[in-house]
Amino acid sequence: MRHRVAHRKLGRVTEHRLALLRNQAQALLQHEHIITTVPKAKELRPFVERLITVAKQGVAEGAANGRGLHARRLVARDINDKDTLKKLFDDLAPRYAARPGGYVRIIRAGVRKGDAAEIALVELIGSEFDPKRAQAAKEKRAEAKGEGKGIGGRLRAAAQRVRGRKTDDEEAVPAHEQTKAAKQPATRARHTGRSGKGG
Repeated sequence: MRHRVAHRKLGRVTEHRLALLRNQAQALLQHEHIITTVPKAKELRPFVERLITVAKQGVAEGAANGRGLHARRLVARDINDKDTLKKLFDDLAPRYAARPGGYVRIIRAGVRKGDAAEIALVELIGSEFDPKRAQAAKEKRAEAKGEGKGIGGRLRAAAQRVRGRKTDDEEAVPAHEQTKAAKQPATRARHTGRSGKGG
């Protein structure tokens, strides 16, 4: 019997399992959403919620009597990225100050193609991740940086043309000119007068 035996082993030894949970927790706190398998998501949820609770207590104690440092050190045992730690204490802990728990949502997202493993979207409550808005923001950042003007940009545009998507250059050509080009018959190769036989 497995009475009073909590948690999943996830097919890993303890050190590997802890490293996995720490890495996933850091990614979740940094990006506010990740996609992983359902068993990993179920193990990740209490791990992250505990970190957020400690951060909330640290923010509350830090405001009261300056004792938030201890909470920051407790969380830093599991989250070793300074930017993510700063985001947790400055943005996420105040966001959940009035919420008594349940900071993480798991949404089942079908099965993975390769091995048919059940996958899930894990996100922080209040982030409401929108993939279309994220893609638009990513394209806007790339445009602001001036990406797509070098060799790599030309290669990506060529790949999109091959796949059948229109590029900016094709959209600039009027539709009636595109139809003319499509209607013209393909020219045949000129006959040279030689026969295919050796001679």
